[in-house]
Amino acid sequence: MYLLLAGLRWFDRPIPLRWQHVLFLGNIKGSLSMALALSIPLGLTGRDNIIALVFGAVLFSLVGQGLSLPWLVKRLQISRVSDVMQEAGQLQIQLIASKATQDELDSLLKAGVLPKAVYEELWASYQARVAQSERVLRDLYNKHRAGQVQGDRSGLDTIRRRLLLAEKGAVSDALRKRIVPEDLVEPYIKDLDEKLLTLADD
Repeated sequence: MYLLLAGLRWFDRPIPLRWQHVLFLGNIKGSLSMALALSIPLGLTGRDNIIALVFGAVLFSLVGQGLSLPWLVKRLQISRVSDVMQEAGQLQIQLIASKATQDELDSLLKAGVLPKAVYEELWASYQARVAQSERVLRDLYNKHRAGQVQGDRSGLDTIRRRLLLAEKGAVSDALRKRIVPEDLVEPYIKDLDEKLLTLADD
């Protein structure tokens, strides 16, 4: 498995070694082995022993490997979120919620459900939250660009990845519709793929 995953770097983004350990331990099999064991002819000597051994191995795989996965994930600190990323995530949630609420307030005002004075008061309160979230997120981004925040690239790289994938999708769609020539699209997409490979993993 490790050799196959190591070869993956030639075709797509490489999988971090910590995640390779999880894939190795979490590679729980059983259904095929059980089906093969049960398909042994009834008259074959030792059939019951083979079935018992296979079912025992499958049970150990499910219980042993399955129960050890949470311990391995915790040990490798895969699910750990830094304080900076946790703060940025909370600010993003607040920003998304506030923007959505402002959109709903706009809809209520246009529908005539909400008086203009009430709308302006509520909209201003949410705008204060939006401004505060945007200011702090901008400061975090500037610190990241200045190199003051180390090891916290994944959040920004996730956004960059989405933008690059959106670019790739738009260019591919234009090529499919024969809007742009193929010989110009191929190097552009290759450049996008190289940028995607440089981004941190999610």
